[in-house]
Amino acid sequence: HVGQVAKINPEALLDKVCVLSCGMLTGFGATVNVAKLKKGGSVAVFGLGAVGLAAAEGARVCEASRIIGIDLNPNRFEEAKKFGCTEFVNPKDHNKPVQEVIA
Repeated sequence: HVGQVAKINPEALLDKVCVLSCGMLTGFGATVNVAKLKKGGSVAVFGLGAVGLAAAEGARVCEASRIIGIDLNPNRFEEAKKFGCTEFVNPKDHNKPVQEVIA
């Protein structure tokens, strides 16, 4: 589909370009283009892998006031701060559903 094609600089390192095109654009685009997050809005990002970090970055660019990173691996929280996450939830640390924790 022509909407899913991007021109790549012939000098670009192909092993790096494919990572950006998939993970980065999927997460970032979900926040910016699909959710259309507004300045001051709040967002919860479930999973802080490549796509989740890109979604958090999209929220940061949209100037969200609350970017909640949710992951079972607390080792991901520090890196997620660099992408804009303002608070974190590990569901294993709570005895109630995540939606009640972040409310």
